[in-house]
Amino acid sequence: MRLSSTPDSAGDGTRGRKIMRVLAILIVGAAVGLAGCGLPNAGMTSDDLTIGMSVSTLSNPYFVQFRDGAEAAAQRHGVKLTVTDAQNDTSRQTADIQKFSQRHVKAIILNPVDSAAAAPAVQAADRAGIPVIAADRGVSGCEVAQTVTSDNVAGGRLAARELAKQLSGKGDVVVLQGATGTSASRDRDQGFTDGIAAHPDIKVIARQPADFNRAKGQSVMTSLLQRHPGVTGVFASNDEMALGAIKALGSRAGQQVKVVSFDGTPDGIRAVQAGTMAATVAQQPRLMGSMALNDAIKAAKGQAIAKSVAVPIKLATKANADEFWTF
Repeated sequence: MRLSSTPDSAGDGTRGRKIMRVLAILIVGAAVGLAGCGLPNAGMTSDDLTIGMSVSTLSNPYFVQFRDGAEAAAQRHGVKLTVTDAQNDTSRQTADIQKFSQRHVKAIILNPVDSAAAAPAVQAADRAGIPVIAADRGVSGCEVAQTVTSDNVAGGRLAARELAKQLSGKGDVVVLQGATGTSASRDRDQGFTDGIAAHPDIKVIARQPADFNRAKGQSVMTSLLQRHPGVTGVFASNDEMALGAIKALGSRAGQQVKVVSFDGTPDGIRAVQAGTMAATVAQQPRLMGSMALNDAIKAAKGQAIAKSVAVPIKLATKANADEFWTF
């Protein structure tokens, strides 16, 4: 008797279709599970993102440009950016970062008031799963997702070389340092020290902090002039202090005393054009803010970003100052 295989063939087909459906469900489920494993924001769109940004001070024009660059980038990407001004107060900045964590922002851009004092707040944000991008100044004592800065050591060396050129290789120099505890002040001072050491006939006769502040730059320079009336050169770790020093120097600025600075702010460039400041190491704060925001978005989405990013610097002198009017 001949046995028909039709019923068995049909059964095999039905079972095959059932197996395929089960496999499809399992594959989809596995994909969903993997998408959420270790990358909680991987499926997030830019519209869902809120990023916090704590700036050391918005009384400094440099950091206003930094903020503006980040805000412009946030608008381009369609993300919400919340900016706070620490007013150079470490306690205020710590409180601002804590509030960002409580509001469940997806990333934080931090311009520290104090590089070491910022560490506990950064660690707390990290425990909450919030990546932190340090900008313009690093954070000491803990890891951050990224540090985006100018090469401050190289910039300090560049300033030393230019000041030595302005002084024809000899003279007495004073250094106005930035806020104590900031990586930017420390690195610029180190770069300048390294660079000026190549010119043995130039003596650094005094170093004193003026906290990146114009009014303090003026008062510190006034005091230094009383003790060192024969000074012929000034290196200031930012334009604000240099502008204060220029006011204290009066008619001597740019004539008997050469001033070299760091930042390339609009007022700094104007002073270079006017001849009261010999040069400034120009950073690009708008670009820095934009770059920090771009990578904060990537970090918030769980994407890989570089541990450090260097923003290009360039010496601004009277010969090329017009190039820097992109503010």
